[in-house]
Amino acid sequence: MSDADADTLLVERAKRGDKRAFEMLVVKYQRRIERLIGRMVRDADLVQDVAQESFIRAYRALPQFRGDSAFYTWLYRIAVNTAKKTLVDLKRDIVVPESTLSSADDGDETSRGENELSDGETPEAVLASREIAAAVNAAIEALSEDLRQAITLREIEGLSYEEISEAMNCPIGTVRSRIFRAREAIAARLRPLLDTREGERW
Repeated sequence: MSDADADTLLVERAKRGDKRAFEMLVVKYQRRIERLIGRMVRDADLVQDVAQESFIRAYRALPQFRGDSAFYTWLYRIAVNTAKKTLVDLKRDIVVPESTLSSADDGDETSRGENELSDGETPEAVLASREIAAAVNAAIEALSEDLRQAITLREIEGLSYEEISEAMNCPIGTVRSRIFRAREAIAARLRPLLDTREGERW
């Protein structure tokens, strides 16, 4: 059984009042949703609260879920909107913390200690990689919200263009345009560090 089919079965059970089925969906996606929210909310103490609120909203809205998109895409959109509302309420800016840019993986592996170097790494190489990460972080923070969200969903969360289109509720062409513009802006910030020619990207 595919992941999507398993989600569909759990959603159907939850719609019929099986709370345990919804709890299984929460367990399955809690870490991913918390990581998503952690990329948007500066205050780490708020992440779990916003995640919990997102799941509560999803549970209440479950009768309206028609299965036109994947459950995770639908849940993702709820979490993004909940985080945005929280930030508006608190009048805070949406940011992507530097720590999320160190890897585009699932993020489950523990990172190496700051002073621990792997084979082949030199202090100079580590410093250069940190400078690049800081430049990427600054470039992403400088993007408009739409561009920032699109590039985060694509490069950090690893969603497909179709999934981003659903999550951001806009055409795929718009998604492609936003990601292209975001990459160009980031490349412009990285060019002095990487000594790349115009037209080349990171």
